[in-house]
Amino acid sequence: MRIGVPKEIKTREYRVGMVPASVREAVKHGHRVLVQAGAGAEIGHPDAAYRAAGAEIMADSASVFAEAELIVKVKEPQPAEIAMLREGQVLFTYLHLAADKPQADGLMRSGVTAIAYETVTDAAGRLPLLAPMSEVAGRMSVPVGAHCLEKEQGGAGVLVGGVPGVPAARVVVLGGGVSGSNAARVAMGMEGQVTVIDRSLARLQELDLLFGSRIQTLFATTDAIENEVAAADLVIGAVLVPGAAAPKLVSHALVRQMHAGAVIVDIAIDQGGCCETSRPTTHDHPTYVVEGVVHYCVANMPGAVARTAAAALNNATLPAVLAIAGKGWRAALGEDRHLAAGLNVHAGQLTHPAVARDLGFAALPVERVLAA
Repeated sequence: MRIGVPKEIKTREYRVGMVPASVREAVKHGHRVLVQAGAGAEIGHPDAAYRAAGAEIMADSASVFAEAELIVKVKEPQPAEIAMLREGQVLFTYLHLAADKPQADGLMRSGVTAIAYETVTDAAGRLPLLAPMSEVAGRMSVPVGAHCLEKEQGGAGVLVGGVPGVPAARVVVLGGGVSGSNAARVAMGMEGQVTVIDRSLARLQELDLLFGSRIQTLFATTDAIENEVAAADLVIGAVLVPGAAAPKLVSHALVRQMHAGAVIVDIAIDQGGCCETSRPTTHDHPTYVVEGVVHYCVANMPGAVARTAAAALNNATLPAVLAIAGKGWRAALGEDRHLAAGLNVHAGQLTHPAVARDLGFAALPVERVLAA
């Protein structure tokens, strides 16, 4: 199969869909890999490294999209990229469609078959292709929030770990999944006062056994969220409902109750964010202030540590890329129901139930697609 790897064009996005090591594996399996010139240059993967791995270097994205049967990316296709997609082509990337109706409309019009990293599952019900970036975003969120707490950044001038005689910052993590637990781990390492709120008692028990008395765990009730968020110095929004838009756990009224200079880092922004006051930002302009509270809502946080993030992502996605390229998307998804859970768009229709519900469409059953 002809696999295309275009250069990412989202603002300050330096990750790449396939690093040279992944290209070498694909070529070894008999595939042609078409990589746009400069696709990995910003993270230490020059065109020469791709050539050495067996890739064909293409002059521009139009050439990649025109010739490739399978497009492997990192971030959701931008409007200029959607315009180059076509019927019969397969797109494999992060999509986060539930919070992005214009993108969903564009993909449906294109006729492309789109498989989303973030809804692929595994036997344990986890999201293995989302997990690496959730780990990265979770670990980034607390240092980023700590920076935003500095007075020069608009924050209250609070040091997360405090000092002897001065209390540490109160860090509240909404969601105890992959990103939330990684955020809690880093916050503990920085010696903050950490509270994790989640609606799963089983997950709270796991976190309690893992971290012990170093964190406080609370069941997610309206009272618990309101009391903890209102008193917090730093709130990490790490809520995830697979495929669906993130629930708005923090209302505008609650943000108004927070103290001036408090910080919200909304990791869930790709899925619409878990705060009513959240809106996507970029690495160029990462923060804004609402009701005196600093909001950091960068929609591609891991892009700031692109070399690490791209390698971690490739470790997770490569087996799926090889399966799709080797067997064809229909056979690959037909043999692996977990990979089939990644199918979001096919033949002009949405196929993921949660995405379709949130966008107001009826979902085309995946089983019907695979049986065609």
